[in-house]
Amino acid sequence: MRILVSNDDGIHAPGIKVLERVARSLSKDVWVVAPETEQSAVAHSLTLRQPLRIRQLSRRRFAVDGTPTDSVLLGIRHILKDRPPNLVLSGINRGANLGEDVHYSGTVAAAVEGALLGVPSIAFSLQYTPGHPVKWATAEHFAPDIIRRAMAVGWARDVLLNVNFPDLPQAQVSGIEIRRQGKRKLGDALTEGLDPRGEPYLWIGAQRLEDRSLPGTDLEAVSQGAVAVVPLRIDLTDAAAMQRLAPVFA
Repeated sequence: MRILVSNDDGIHAPGIKVLERVARSLSKDVWVVAPETEQSAVAHSLTLRQPLRIRQLSRRRFAVDGTPTDSVLLGIRHILKDRPPNLVLSGINRGANLGEDVHYSGTVAAAVEGALLGVPSIAFSLQYTPGHPVKWATAEHFAPDIIRRAMAVGWARDVLLNVNFPDLPQAQVSGIEIRRQGKRKLGDALTEGLDPRGEPYLWIGAQRLEDRSLPGTDLEAVSQGAVAVVPLRIDLTDAAAMQRLAPVFA
């Protein structure tokens, strides 16, 4: 199996090194193509108005001066064009991507791009508490089994998997659960200030409005100490709304 590894925290982030080890535990044919610098919260942005450059770091490791989407696109369509990967893995992001985070996340976007290009794709994120050690060992322990089990049964072409690990040592994790996307939105934590030139600015903070009580969601699972696996569809069409609106425009 040929595996392409990417992320949004950048080619030198600790999380991608963990994910590379995970991939190498499954296959000898592992390639890493990731952004040169951190690209958190860039979502599924594609660079169109400037050229992209690829810097080769070693035989199978490449840095792209663009977004996570750029990295996966160039990885599949250029670097590995002669034999595309069988699997795209994105992450491991330092910080959870739960609920509506998936719309902002560069980690999830890398997996979205893989799915759009017809390659089974999985995004991995790890919840952590600022100021405390990141539980990389938990993600590294559970990720290979998640990949093996998911790949054994497969999933639809227009679906990607979004995996979130709780901020716990592996021995305290309660299990792996299939869940649906929960409710978590970037909040109103805006900081106002003046820059050194006296110009006003606004800075979007990290506060999130979230509901951990909704049953069956990724937020509930991770808050209860489980690994949450959410299948996400690329097609965002709402069938119920189509039926309701169809008579209006008939």
